[in-house]
Amino acid sequence: MSTMLDPGGRARPETGGPATTQALADVPQARRCPVRAPRTTQRDGQQGLQRDLRPDQPRHDQPRHDQPRHDQPRQDRPRGDRARHDQARPDQSREQRRDPPRDGRRDGNRDPRRAPSPIVQVSLDGNRPAWLVLGYRELHFVLSSPEIFTCDPRHRARRGPVSPDWAPLPGAGRRPSLLHTDGDEHRRRYRAINDVLSDVDVFLLRARAEAVTDSVIDEFAGTGSADLISAFAHQVPALALASLCGPDDLGADEIADDLVALVDNRSDAVRGHRRLLDRLRGLLADRIDEPSDDIISTLVDHPEELTDDEIVEDLAVVLGLGMRTVTAWIGTSLRLLLTDGSFALELSGGRRSVMQALTQVLWEDTPVQVAAGRWAARDIQLGGQHIQAGDMIALGLAAANSDPRVTGTGTNSAHLSFGHGAHRCPYPAQEIAEVITRTAIEVLLDRLPNIRLAVPAEALVWRRTAWNRALTALPVRFSPV
Repeated sequence: MSTMLDPGGRARPETGGPATTQALADVPQARRCPVRAPRTTQRDGQQGLQRDLRPDQPRHDQPRHDQPRHDQPRQDRPRGDRARHDQARPDQSREQRRDPPRDGRRDGNRDPRRAPSPIVQVSLDGNRPAWLVLGYRELHFVLSSPEIFTCDPRHRARRGPVSPDWAPLPGAGRRPSLLHTDGDEHRRRYRAINDVLSDVDVFLLRARAEAVTDSVIDEFAGTGSADLISAFAHQVPALALASLCGPDDLGADEIADDLVALVDNRSDAVRGHRRLLDRLRGLLADRIDEPSDDIISTLVDHPEELTDDEIVEDLAVVLGLGMRTVTAWIGTSLRLLLTDGSFALELSGGRRSVMQALTQVLWEDTPVQVAAGRWAARDIQLGGQHIQAGDMIALGLAAANSDPRVTGTGTNSAHLSFGHGAHRCPYPAQEIAEVITRTAIEVLLDRLPNIRLAVPAEALVWRRTAWNRALTALPVRFSPV
């Protein structure tokens, strides 16, 4: 059984209607979060991470005669496994009677004991084999075991050269960033980034994000219509994150342009990453000569004494991943508010806070759906699969968050959207992302209270990529102000 990604890592169709990555969508309904109904994703012609059912697998939509009918009187209704044993056919063996019916359901979901393998074999870009981890428990183990599942690509099995233009290369290729280090080296660089981001004043950041959001809204507030992805969700996080690198007159505004290009031009992701690195090198040289009150100057003076290359690479990781995450987080949250009437009503009525809404989005539509960048350091059995040393591991964050063995709500932050373990997104970075996202949405709803979707919800189009969950556009209308 294998899964295919089309060349370039694209997985979603450019057709109307929400659609998740095929690798995650093809997991049966048991793997979807029970809080909301799963999105319809089975479409003719859809490509990407595809998992084919074996001919001998049962269809779960076909009724079985040995299932209890819920229209029977209570006293006649079979209860539990003992009732099924009592009603078992005479020709069934004791082993057959011991297990519940294959298509039995519990609490509206399939029995987790019959769920498919939490780890499946996939093919990235059609010819790069990998193991996609879908189960919450299994992914938690992978992220918690860097000595078994390393981030160092030197452990990668030699299966042909990797193209320098391969889309996931910034996350899966061999680069000297903290993403691809383990042990003491990783702890040293992680500690420096964590300390520098901890020094960011979140109250000052919120005020700066409010000013940035107001200035962005001013650009289209008088028109009565806008695309909230290109005109808002791209602009606000880019300007807010760039402000961490110093004032605009010191070159930080150019960082914002690079960050927008990084998420806006998916086909040029590798070259966009290189442009960001070049820009950061120039800013670093300026800060060494003339320090400023920003994260670049703070990293230069940090006791861990990072080299120039380490500072540039690690800042590129923080800004690049932060931009992708916040952009998708804002866009997906706004889509939910504009398309889910009950959700918007709970939010406006005070029964749900904005932060609860944002957390719910992380459970159901996490910005990073699949992440590459782990390799097995030795042979291991996991999730019923035999993983060999050197095999690539793809992290199915969205599928793990939808695992029926866990229940995610707006008040539960046990999701894996920010990772887990030694390589988890630093808490200060999570806080920065939350402040920017929350501020952007609150200011937008305050400035444009009657904002509404300009197209049918089913006409919205998701980016064709297996890695991120992001809309191509979110057209809206509102009263000009």
